Formats: sequence, C-alpha cells, structure tokens
Amino acid sequence: MQELIDRAESGNTEDVDYILNHLNDSSTFAMTRYVDYALSLVENLNGIERLEYYLFNGSLIQRNYCSLYFNRRGDWTIVKKALNQGLIDKTQAYAR
Repeated sequence: MQELIDRAESGNTEDVDYILNHLNDSSTFAMTRYVDYALSLVENLNGIERLEYYLFNGSLIQRNYCSLYFNRRGDWTIVKKALNQGLIDKTQAYAR
C-alpha cells in the first residue's frame, strides 16, 4: 500500500502505469480499494495526462477507475467524451 501511495504522490507517467497495472482480472477487492485511494492522490500534470490516456486506452477496469478519478475532480468534459465513445457506460460515467 505504501508503495502505491508514494508512487501516486510522485505522480509521474511511470508511477501511474505502476498503479494501474494492479488493476486486472485477478485484482482482489482490497487491491482495487488501495488503487482507488492511491489514484486520488495523483496531482502531477504528467500523471493526470496518463490517467486520461488510460481512460481512452486502458482495460475496462482501468477505464472505470480513471472515470472515477475524473468524476471526483469534476472533470465532466473528459468523462462525457469517454461515455460518448462507448468506453464507459452511463452507470460508470455518473459514479463518484
């Protein structure tokens, strides 16, 4: 958990890659909570841009957590764009 937090606080491209690589088909519920918390700490512009990349190019679970990230920041425009492209569903688009 601490490594996820440290990487999130650094928030560089490779740090976001590291964090999001923990989201896959075999992720435990606990790991998804850790990743969700870590993502909330990303403030570095490079990390935010990487999260946007994953919102449009990641796996379904990665897109969903990126959608949550942007929703919580109030970045509705980017979430709406992903919704309109069919990358996330309406439930995810409105989740917080």
